[in-house]
This record gives sequence, C-alpha cells and structure tokens, in this order.
Amino acid sequence: MIEFVNAKINIGLQIVSKREDGYHNLQTIFYPVGLHTGTPANPESFCDILEVSQLDNPELKFKFTGREVKCAEADNLVCKAAKLFTERAGRNSGVSIRLDKHLPDGAGMGGGSADASFTLKALNQLLPSASRFDDSVLAEMALKLGADCPFFIYNRPMCGTGIGEILHPVDLDLSGLWLVVIKPKVYVSTKEAFSQIRPKRGNIDLQTLSRSNIYEWQGIVKNDFEESIFPLHPELAEIKDTLLEGGAVYASMSGSGSSIYGIFDDKKGAEIVRGKFDDPTTIEGSYLLKL
Repeated sequence: MIEFVNAKINIGLQIVSKREDGYHNLQTIFYPVGLHTGTPANPESFCDILEVSQLDNPELKFKFTGREVKCAEADNLVCKAAKLFTERAGRNSGVSIRLDKHLPDGAGMGGGSADASFTLKALNQLLPSASRFDDSVLAEMALKLGADCPFFIYNRPMCGTGIGEILHPVDLDLSGLWLVVIKPKVYVSTKEAFSQIRPKRGNIDLQTLSRSNIYEWQGIVKNDFEESIFPLHPELAEIKDTLLEGGAVYASMSGSGSSIYGIFDDKKGAEIVRGKFDDPTTIEGSYLLKL
C-alpha cells in the first residue's frame, strides 16, 4: 500500500490562554495542502511517500529515504505510530514501513505529524474490515503522538481548539487559488516561539472564516506567533512582505514557523513571485501548489 502524505497550513493562529499544565489554548484553522501532487494541474511534488506492507514474520521493519530524518528510531513519529497501533490492535503479523521524506522539516506544516497519522491510517487498512478502527479512535491514538496529529486523520479543513486536538469541520474551500510556500534556512524552536507570547482573546472567531471574504483577511486573520518570532528573525517578515507586494491576497506564517505562505488568485503571478526566492544560501525551498 502506498500513501501520498500531504502537509497543512494554519490560517490564523490565536494563542488564547495559558493552561495550568503549561500548555496553551489556541484557535486555528488547519487546511490541507499538497493534495493535488502529481496531477497534470499541479505536477510539482509536495508530499512524503509512505509504503506499508505486511510481513510473514512478527517484526516491524523501517526504512527511511529522501530527506534525512534527524532522530533516533525510538524518537521517530512513524516508528512510534506503528508500535502504538500494533499494540492497540494486538497484531501478530509483522509490517514493513518505508518513508520517502520530501516535506520540509521545521516548517510549521506538520510534516512529521502527517507521517505519523498516515501510518496509523495505512496500518488500519491492513486489518480485516470488521476489525478496523473508526476515525475517532485513530484520532485518539494520534493525539498520543502530537497535538496536530489528529487533524491528519480527517485531513479536511478543520477548526482546532484546546491545544489543537479539539476539531470541528469548517466549510472553507480555497479551490482554484494558488499557494506559494517559502521555507527559509531558519529554525524556530517551540521554546523560542512561545518565549514572548502574550495570550489574548482573538479578534475574530475563526470558525466563521468561511463566511468572510479572503480579500479582507489580511490584517484581521493573524498568526499570533508572528509577534514574537518576526522581531527575532526579521527575514521572515521580509518574505511575507515580498509575497504581499507580489500580489498575494493573503500571507502568513504557518504554525510556529518557519515557512511563510502566500495565497494567490492567479497562477502566473504566483510563479513570478516564487521566482524571487531562488537564493540557495538563504532559502531551503520554494513551492507552488494548487489549492
């Protein structure tokens, strides 16, 4: 079984309050991106490739190719997902899992979380139909792996609250628009992202975003992390400004960074702006995707 693993962007990210357990309550829109990878309309690749197959023996075998996965196997989310699932399902047969990694790391686009959740979904499909878990159970498992992992179980536009694990479908459709994603050679740690955050109630209920006009989002639909991260990494703010000056109808940082994206209503304009980010000394990757 082969799965094409997509990423996500955050449209708005409000840090609402700090919890007693040290985490933060938030509100955000998770929107899947990279779903059209490999199609004639969007031939550019923006996905990881996950291959899962059964073995005749009871072992778990892992192989990682493509972009280097910089962690020990015990800490890898795909390995953790496979072990979690096999324990929960009580599987006796073994599984071989191969991940060809291409999605950028440290981009705030959930690449590792997506790999983990797609692993759970793929392993679920290997079970007899009567024994398969429903999405709510898979999401419960996914939460043990990361706060944004449950989103990728459903993999459709969702409003996330709590720490991002409480999900409600939203009727938000950006079909026909184009996305430019710029991943600079900047790493933002979670600690750094939260270091100067001041929780506050958001100025807009993001669950109502589908009823608003995307041309009115800029300056209203905000990622609160930009307030603390942009002063530390001004090159991120410069990327966002360049996207907007180039015609993006909306631009933002995704998650806690460091990728910056712009949404365009014209493919040609998007291509022109993307071409401005071709310096390999400062830019890790630039991507043009159909939404």
